[in-house]
Amino acid sequence: MQQRKLGSQGLVVSALGLGCMGMSEFYAGRDDAESLATIDRALALGITFLDTADAYGPHTNERLVGQAVKGRRDRFVIATKFGNVRGADGSWAGVSGRPDYVKAACDASLARLGVDSIDLYYQHRVDTQVPIEDTVGAMADLVKAGKVRFLGLSEAASSTIRKAHATHPISALQTEYSLWTRDPEDEILATCRERGIGFVAYSPLGRGFLSGRFKKPEDLAADDYRRNNPRFQGENFSRNLALAQAVQAMAREKKCTPSQLALAWVLAQGADIVPIPGTKRRRYIEENAKATEVVLSPEELRRIDRAIPRNSASGLRYPEAGMKRVNL
Repeated sequence: MQQRKLGSQGLVVSALGLGCMGMSEFYAGRDDAESLATIDRALALGITFLDTADAYGPHTNERLVGQAVKGRRDRFVIATKFGNVRGADGSWAGVSGRPDYVKAACDASLARLGVDSIDLYYQHRVDTQVPIEDTVGAMADLVKAGKVRFLGLSEAASSTIRKAHATHPISALQTEYSLWTRDPEDEILATCRERGIGFVAYSPLGRGFLSGRFKKPEDLAADDYRRNNPRFQGENFSRNLALAQAVQAMAREKKCTPSQLALAWVLAQGADIVPIPGTKRRRYIEENAKATEVVLSPEELRRIDRAIPRNSASGLRYPEAGMKRVNL
């Protein structure tokens, strides 16, 4: 597996990461045994960059990752996040970037993960009621204390990134980025590159839509949270299906799967970008890993751009309430 640098502070990760969120929540069919086997298989394939958060579960996903890395901690790069506050019953209690909360959340994550330090610690969502300098200042204290190695932000606007980075070097920004979500190209990617900040692309397969697995909204289980996503609903679904079919057609020509083509496209956007497709099944981690072997020529990249131009996806990427919490 290729390696890529995230930021200019020394963080190096596998070129492809593994998003662990769906192993514990939001997608139907939780199976901890298969999830643990998937992390084992990821390690065997050289995928060592694991992404979790205290909000996933809530709290249970960190415990699962902790179980997976136990006894071999030094072989993984672990990223987790704080800021989306949830109760033990799963209720959502808003966003917090208060310095005291930052430090308490870190200690709780360390305990659940069963590790002495977190490799990459993100603010999951920006708290607009707390100056970013105060939040990042508290995160910097965690670095000084040896509890965290590198700092990151998630879904932050360019102005927030600049202020945060001036307080303490930010190694990575995590934001949604894929063939059907190219918003970061407007400004965010340039801001990160100006400051030597790496970019971690979550949902690089459009929450699975670009894989070609879904032909109609009913293909999603009744308890799958994607049923609430505007892009998976009504006419939006039908329009977006045409984009997925374009990916499938080009993948057939390339003799790879649609997922591999979509991931190869993200990887080709810059050596400072690391996609973290999520899966909880071994067969999909094996498929995704082979995306690093798919090389797209300049002409193929131009063809993809013509087939799936920027802003071609129909519908918001989150419901309206979720959109109010991104790019802040």
